[in-house]
Amino acid sequence: MKLKQLDTFLLVADMQSLSRAAIASDTAQSLVSRQISMLEAAWGGRLFERTGRGMTLSDFGKRMYPEVKRVLDQVHQLDTTASEAAGVLTGTVHVGVLPSLSRQLLPRLLADIRERAPALRLHVLEGFSGTLDEQLASGRLDMIVVNRYGSSALRGEDVLGKVDTFLVGKAGRPELAGPTMPFRALAGLPLVLPAVPNGLRATLDVLSRRHNIELDIVMEVDTATSMKDVAASGHAFTLLPKTAVAQEVEAGLLGACRVASPGIRRTIALSLSRQRPLSDGARLVASRVNLLASALLRDQ
Repeated sequence: MKLKQLDTFLLVADMQSLSRAAIASDTAQSLVSRQISMLEAAWGGRLFERTGRGMTLSDFGKRMYPEVKRVLDQVHQLDTTASEAAGVLTGTVHVGVLPSLSRQLLPRLLADIRERAPALRLHVLEGFSGTLDEQLASGRLDMIVVNRYGSSALRGEDVLGKVDTFLVGKAGRPELAGPTMPFRALAGLPLVLPAVPNGLRATLDVLSRRHNIELDIVMEVDTATSMKDVAASGHAFTLLPKTAVAQEVEAGLLGACRVASPGIRRTIALSLSRQRPLSDGARLVASRVNLLASALLRDQ
């Protein structure tokens, strides 16, 4: 039994899927499966029930889950305590970031942390808000930068800024000629959007019913890069904040116009883990994320 196998067990349990766990850990799915099999062989019991919908904990797995989590939390705390006692900020801080901000925020954050705490390591997960919320709730992330649709963040979250949503497509498309377009004009346009459950999709469903229109969602994808690639092909449009497409618009690959009447406002928020106390290093990273992301959003 190794710590890596225990960590893999928690990840599969939280994600309820071998494939999603492989993506989240940047590991081949076959290796994830092998780690679980080795742990089951060592303990003499099945940890998961394999179903058509994914992986669910067996009765044995449910009994072991809190014990494994307790052990790994203690290991993490041991490393943190040793580092802080030595007066050096070391260890790994786990940060979740929206795809729409990662390209601009992450280089700034890395340069800043390297200057202030060079022994500190960052582990970054890029994902949509729903995925990041799940990872934060499971204790796998120390903090996340997420979208909250509407005018406010959730209780306890820091508001970093507010951004509008734009219709994005291949540069030169006539639909993108004006600075704004009414929400009703989205009806009939082929759209590529994130799969449900997703905050944007929930907001679009509410607005569509309110304005009595039907959106034509021709493709669902799970990455902002895929959304932009499909939009750049000219076969569909997508909906993103300007921060996500600024470089492509400047390069003439994509065009964008703001959705209005009503607009789709996004509140960008910083949420911290409540599963365990933050280390000194994590508190430093949180303060720098707050400062850097807020400045970045003000400049848009």
